[in-house]
Amino acid sequence: MKPQKGQWEALGQWGDDAIRLEPLTGGVANDVWSVRVNGRLAVGRLGTRSDADLAWESELLQHLDRHGLTVPTPIPTLDGRLFVDGLVIMPFLEGQPPETEVDWRRAADVLRRLHALTADWPQRPGWRSSIDLLHAETCTKIDLRAMPAEGVARCRAAWARLVGSARCVVHGDPNPGNIRMTADRVALIDWDEAHLDVPDLDLVLPHNAADLDAHSYEIAAQASAAWEAAVCWDDAYSVSRLAEVRPV
Repeated sequence: MKPQKGQWEALGQWGDDAIRLEPLTGGVANDVWSVRVNGRLAVGRLGTRSDADLAWESELLQHLDRHGLTVPTPIPTLDGRLFVDGLVIMPFLEGQPPETEVDWRRAADVLRRLHALTADWPQRPGWRSSIDLLHAETCTKIDLRAMPAEGVARCRAAWARLVGSARCVVHGDPNPGNIRMTADRVALIDWDEAHLDVPDLDLVLPHNAADLDAHSYEIAAQASAAWEAAVCWDDAYSVSRLAEVRPV
């Protein structure tokens, strides 16, 4: 459920001239608007995540920004806070989604850079990796108890093939709408699904742009379909993703 609009009163913490402009598409769990802060166009995201969750995301984005990745690093309030009452203000990043194989290879390079920079990062509060869900049933956005037992068995069989893999932060949703490209940089936006997991889950890309070998690609594609089935259950998209996971 999206937060109530009254909570947008927190926008005043970014200055008396901070205003909402218009709603943006793509927000499901969050209320996302274009805003103007300090005379500049930005994006406001209002949600119900905990302060610990938002602190994890903010620290991650600052870390990636310091190491040269183009990400929507939170804009601080007048008193230096990075979020207030579930509201985060981020810069608006220009660009177009990837279209060609060359575009997707550029995106793959940035995703691999993300993975390399976060090998020792802690798990997002309340989240679990796909491997953790071999034994756990719930995390922030997943409740396997709500899925049919046969579906859970299929998902876990797909995730079991990841056991032994290294873990790092994955973006979690590197679809074209969350990648903004210009001639000289690739930006990753919408980090709402980011968490610690197996990096290949981010690399099931068009044209196999990350150059996974056939075996690794097949394992990652099955595990990714299982994850998306579980995290979205039980809408039409999750049902279609579960259908892609092989029966046990």
